[in-house]
Amino acid sequence: MDQKVLVLNGDYTAITLCSVQKAFVLLFLDKAEMVAKSDGSLRTISQAYPKPSIIRLQRYVRVPYKGIALSRHNIFKRDHFECQYCGSTKNLTLDHVMPRSRGGESSWTNLLTACARCNHAKGHHTPNEAGMTIRQMPKKPTLAGFLKLSAGTIDQNWHAYLN
Repeated sequence: MDQKVLVLNGDYTAITLCSVQKAFVLLFLDKAEMVAKSDGSLRTISQAYPKPSIIRLQRYVRVPYKGIALSRHNIFKRDHFECQYCGSTKNLTLDHVMPRSRGGESSWTNLLTACARCNHAKGHHTPNEAGMTIRQMPKKPTLAGFLKLSAGTIDQNWHAYLN
């Protein structure tokens, strides 16, 4: 039951993910309609219901898009919890590509995940000055891309709405 359900707004744009239980409640209260079913079913004592994969809200909900919050966890998630210099998954920390001591800011395009060893080796230099290569240049994630990362496993039905 730890599966996620893609929630679409009234205009079929992806807005969030929710649990199967929350999706079922929205369906049961007629606040959403089922767009796609998942394998399996939800059972009560007397009845079985199809398990939702994608639901669409009945009414359009205005969602003020502020972007994805810049946080330590979200940067780790964007970088797949791997050091962007050596690929290690141990002792992860954040690294500023352009060091703060040299005017680098804390932004999506200047922060990346690094292991403590690589971060220490880089020090207050840029990756080029330290002779280090970045596996994937940092960039601000899109909402659709971030929903894909958050979901873990992606249902095949979702691809049409997340591309």
